[in-house]
Amino acid sequence: MPENKKYYITVGRRKESIARVRLCSGTGTITVNKRAFDEYFPRETHRIIVIRPLEITGSTGKFDVFANISGGGESGQAGALRHGIARALLKVDEGQRTTLKKDGLLTRDPRAKERKKYGQKRARKHFQFSKR
Repeated sequence: MPENKKYYITVGRRKESIARVRLCSGTGTITVNKRAFDEYFPRETHRIIVIRPLEITGSTGKFDVFANISGGGESGQAGALRHGIARALLKVDEGQRTTLKKDGLLTRDPRAKERKKYGQKRARKHFQFSKR
């Protein structure tokens, strides 16, 4: 990671995942947990989700992204990284707010796993009922 560049540091979250994102000017490489982007997200849908904020703002080859992601699963981590990249792009240029906001990239997705309730098998599933 180059030392003498200016970094835009942000945090993105989704479900249980937290992505700490560092954005700096560069060639467009994305590094996730010190691994290549394609290697970390083998699914094409997850890669499309992550790249979306860069495509919308037209800055696909302009910035290098370094991310540390922890917690959750693949989908949550992809969503968290997308949220972090969108926030970092907003720090770079405040004029991109309307573009990012219109696509819903700046909003933290509030959906999370519902808690299990007592007297039930899971959050909504009940134990089998028998009258006798």
